[in-house]
Amino acid sequence: MKGNHWGYGQENGPDVWHKNYPVALGSRQSPIDIPRQVSHDPSLGPIVLDYDHCTSINISNNGHSVVVYFDDTDDRSVIHGGPLENPYRLKQFHFHWGGKGCDGSEHTVAGNSYASELHLVHWNAVKYKSFDHAAAAPDGLAVVGIFLETGDDHRWLHTITDAMYMVKYKGSVTDFKGFNPKCLLPSSLHYWTYLGSLTTPPLHESVTWILLKDPIAVSEKQLGKFRLLQFTGEEEDQRSRMENNFRPPQPLKGRRIRSSN
Repeated sequence: MKGNHWGYGQENGPDVWHKNYPVALGSRQSPIDIPRQVSHDPSLGPIVLDYDHCTSINISNNGHSVVVYFDDTDDRSVIHGGPLENPYRLKQFHFHWGGKGCDGSEHTVAGNSYASELHLVHWNAVKYKSFDHAAAAPDGLAVVGIFLETGDDHRWLHTITDAMYMVKYKGSVTDFKGFNPKCLLPSSLHYWTYLGSLTTPPLHESVTWILLKDPIAVSEKQLGKFRLLQFTGEEEDQRSRMENNFRPPQPLKGRRIRSSN
């Protein structure tokens, strides 16, 4: 597993990431299992997602997930409030999911997983000059996690799944303008929060996690479009379907999980 050749298979998956990324065994790794009982922290206010000016740019397949990127050169799409001291700018969102008939969320709740998990990734532009600087700093990133549970078609998710055929292979990218992720939020923004890490290499311990308690719906048909994506490039001989692209829960190691309600 040299360089950037990490993945989700037996030989390059989460069990061996620590060989190239020793922080994988660190003290604030993500994801985690959220216990059934988490005490309410009255100091936590509501989380506010100001996504009124949509700045999505493109959608891509980075060989690990499908990613929608945003113009993060100003504060037109930010989150603030909750556990955050500053506003954080939206950089991208991506998904994790399982194989057919299998759950694929990264975080679990009382040991139970969901069909998929959406991550909205933001960075602290007040303190840091770039996303890369922020990604390596203890308070650099804030990620909002949203669970997807199998049910009815999600009325807005089709905008993303309908574009997936254009980014089927690793390294492909296409324009994806005018998408506002506000439509992917559940009606309630109650959340759990804890200090953690990126769930993919380089696994920087830089993330304030904000996990929304209420899931959104996704249909099996929509999940099927995620599984048509490929971990591999179009020119590669061996095709590898993109599924089970999640890291299992990591030890809590004494960290405190707080609840907004």
